[in-house]
Amino acid sequence: MSQFFPLTISAVYPETRDATVLEFAVPETLASRFSHRQGQHLTLRATIGGQDVRRAYSLCNAVGAPLRVAIKKVEGGVFSGWAQANLRAGQQIEVMPPSGNFYVPLAADRACHYAGFASGSGITPMLSILKTTLQEEPASRFTLVYGNRNVGSTMFREELADLKDRHASRLSLIYVFSGEAQEVELCNGRLTHERVQGLLRSWLPAASIDYAFVCGPAQMMDEVCCALEDSGVPTPRIKREYFQPAGAPAAVVQRPAGAAEAGKRMTLIVDGATRQVEWTGSAATILDEALAAGIDLRYSCKGGVCATCRCRVVEGAVEMDAQYALDADELAQGYVLGCRARPSTPNLVLEFD
Repeated sequence: MSQFFPLTISAVYPETRDATVLEFAVPETLASRFSHRQGQHLTLRATIGGQDVRRAYSLCNAVGAPLRVAIKKVEGGVFSGWAQANLRAGQQIEVMPPSGNFYVPLAADRACHYAGFASGSGITPMLSILKTTLQEEPASRFTLVYGNRNVGSTMFREELADLKDRHASRLSLIYVFSGEAQEVELCNGRLTHERVQGLLRSWLPAASIDYAFVCGPAQMMDEVCCALEDSGVPTPRIKREYFQPAGAPAAVVQRPAGAAEAGKRMTLIVDGATRQVEWTGSAATILDEALAAGIDLRYSCKGGVCATCRCRVVEGAVEMDAQYALDADELAQGYVLGCRARPSTPNLVLEFD
């Protein structure tokens, strides 16, 4: 079931001209529900213009520190514009507990080299991963390649500089600017396949990378991941987190002719309770059909990027449109996204997280 809790905003402060950080106070009674791993996200909910609007925002704090998210204003963004104009310290907003799998487990006795590739607001989960790794794995190193237009648009620049001062031998920062010239030509431009391969050849040998994290615009992520794979970093060692701009509509679901006809029966297991739903054929996805039937499932982006609506096929089968949240292991275990799937067998049983 979709569970939101009212959290008080304890602090609001600007990070850049178009990005604002919110910090939340979590009461002791909710501490266990809001415990989290590095790289996870929160889903915020508000009623805007009479509509229920939800957005997922990555946590940018280290594990154990107060919960923080950064909201970057997007042109035409319903939630980001409303949040920056209306949210103030002392107010409450509805928040869903943390979720997401953009992380690897950490161990205090391990010595690894992690590489992060971020662009723009893709730094938000990366900052959480970076800070937690430096904190919990004293022998590990982290190299961050961070792309932006210029110095002024670089989120968390001062915080990163402070981390560099405190972990000089374990943290390397490589800034790449597309709109501001730097002395090193390799650091001028966007994070393209060619540029990343150049960085891997010059400063960041692919063979030294134990795990890589990638977050930012879709094209940048695809090029970075391709460059890492072409340079020899195993695909399972590359973790990626796609963002969907808050102002953009969810991807349109194309329904093949004859697919998912009405009359199929779906059994949804949610928090241990079983609900029966008939596929009417009028909804685009299983999530939409369930919501129309009054079942309060967890969801956020409806675009296949946040995995909030993840579920496991227990019986039957589904067809699923393009998604960006589940890795190969999860797919092999039968996990699908309710916002991208439709039943393809007469009977379907799904268990929701």
